[in-house]
Amino acid sequence: MAHVASWQNICAKVLGVVGRITFAGLTLLLLAALANSDARAAEVSFADFPFLIACEAGGTQHAYYLSRIGRDGAAVYMTPAKQAGMITLSGNAKQVGGDVRSTCSGKNLEQLRSAGQAYYLQR
Repeated sequence: MAHVASWQNICAKVLGVVGRITFAGLTLLLLAALANSDARAAEVSFADFPFLIACEAGGTQHAYYLSRIGRDGAAVYMTPAKQAGMITLSGNAKQVGGDVRSTCSGKNLEQLRSAGQAYYLQR
């Protein structure tokens, strides 16, 4: 009986060690994934986006100024009238809130640039 009890004790210890190693491994994988996403987001900077995007909506010209870049790489633009729009380096512009389509809606950065609607800071 003592032999069976010691075998069960050994199995319990081994399972405890394996559990801790598995937990530590999963924790390291999670931290590596988070660091990788932060590194990708850090690659996107204000220099990658125009500082101003000009759009017309409902017969009115609007100046959307670069406000912030999220961790996901989406740039948020704001007008002085508190209208907002978003765009990514590889995506299309979309309005945030409201339902009036503008001359920027659905265009990517290259299309905005070629249409003369994207204004970049000169270095």
